[in-house]
Amino acid sequence: MRPILGACVAVLLGLGAVACGQQTWDSAMQAGDAALQRGQYQEAERIFSLAVRKAEEFGPQDRRLAVALSHLGQVYSAQGKFVEAEPVYLQALKIYQDVHGENHLDVAAMLNNLGVLHRKHGQFADAQRLLTRALSIKERLLGVDHLDVALALSNLAAMHVAQGDAGQAAGFLARALSIREKQLGPDHLEVAKTLEEYAGALRKLGRQVEAEPLEARVAAIRSKTMP
Repeated sequence: MRPILGACVAVLLGLGAVACGQQTWDSAMQAGDAALQRGQYQEAERIFSLAVRKAEEFGPQDRRLAVALSHLGQVYSAQGKFVEAEPVYLQALKIYQDVHGENHLDVAAMLNNLGVLHRKHGQFADAQRLLTRALSIKERLLGVDHLDVALALSNLAAMHVAQGDAGQAAGFLARALSIREKQLGPDHLEVAKTLEEYAGALRKLGRQVEAEPLEARVAAIRSKTMP
């Protein structure tokens, strides 16, 4: 891979420092995403840290800084580095709140990331508060039948499962299932995944009779859609 920093082609072409900075930031983000997709977390962490430093040159409230921080937080989270992930997520959240106010999808995304992070580390009260705020923003801005709302519902369900509250989880999963069936059709793999999670919650509640047909649907969908 060519060095991300170094002589910038934009400068050589006379495009100026701003264009050079943008090109370097774009290159860093693309390289970081590629490393993250390959599971090369240390490399992704190094590259996204570079992207953060480059974005700081654009100003303390520039959206590119929040984006780079968010990606760095994802890498930390993927490695189980809660102590490192939380402050960068919080910094990104503050930038989005300062720029957009509370009622914005970027704010919802950061609330969601923080909520999932707290859920993974057993901090359920904080997780519920953050995930509920994220859901509320998404419902308000996107409508109650949007796929991003289904994702928020699934994250809340996962939090309740982790707490041992299968009843609450089942309610959220039923809503998420309805949205995904409506938006993706009854035979989509995301529908199968939600059916499986919903059936699991029902079984924990002792509702095996309701769970069994859902599990049969999961098997049927996967037999049709997976090689």
